[in-house]
Amino acid sequence: MAAHLLLLQQFPLLNSLPVSTLQQLAPEALLRTFNKREMVLAKGPTSPYLGFLLEGRLQALDFTLDGREVGLYFIEPSDYFAELCLIDEGAQPEFVISLERSQVLLLPNPVMRPLLSAHPDLSANISRRLAARVRQQILQRQVLALTNPLQRIAAQLQILLPPGTTNIQVQVRAPTHQELAIMVNLTRETVTRTFQLLHSQGILTRLGDELVVDRLKLGELTKEKSK
Repeated sequence: MAAHLLLLQQFPLLNSLPVSTLQQLAPEALLRTFNKREMVLAKGPTSPYLGFLLEGRLQALDFTLDGREVGLYFIEPSDYFAELCLIDEGAQPEFVISLERSQVLLLPNPVMRPLLSAHPDLSANISRRLAARVRQQILQRQVLALTNPLQRIAAQLQILLPPGTTNIQVQVRAPTHQELAIMVNLTRETVTRTFQLLHSQGILTRLGDELVVDRLKLGELTKEKSK
């Protein structure tokens, strides 16, 4: 099913493109719906599409050599994924799965690739995203090096906070304990116990599907445990 022009304009990456360009892209776009835990993108073969999430939630993940699942990052509505394959036509480096019923818009790479040179702002935005991904993976490795489970979970929660936020109380989409567990290489039970402790200390508050995080208290906890 093709997409409408107004649908493409919902995505920050695309809404800076001229309307005439979006009108050419719209007939090429595909809409796909994925059920919970369904594979959206497989690791290995190069992705033929640049993907955009309309609704739902996705997670990029991989597996260790001994078969353990490792969560890498979340993909939220209005975000995009598989940009690395768009740039170098190489192998897809990780799996992408749906965490809930999700709708995805797919734009073919042969159509998107010429736009990278024709529209420098588009290339610059994707380059900044790739840089952010690299920085996040560096932080992720530092988190996994922490031996204290409480410190590791607190540090991971800090990574999930919106970058540049200055608010004391910050709302984030609440990951399940299992989703968080595979990101920090701990058991779900350990994450559950730690969350109970953080709730009792007023660092975390559940608000529907959102998690309200006291950014200052979380930072203090991380510093205290790192001494």
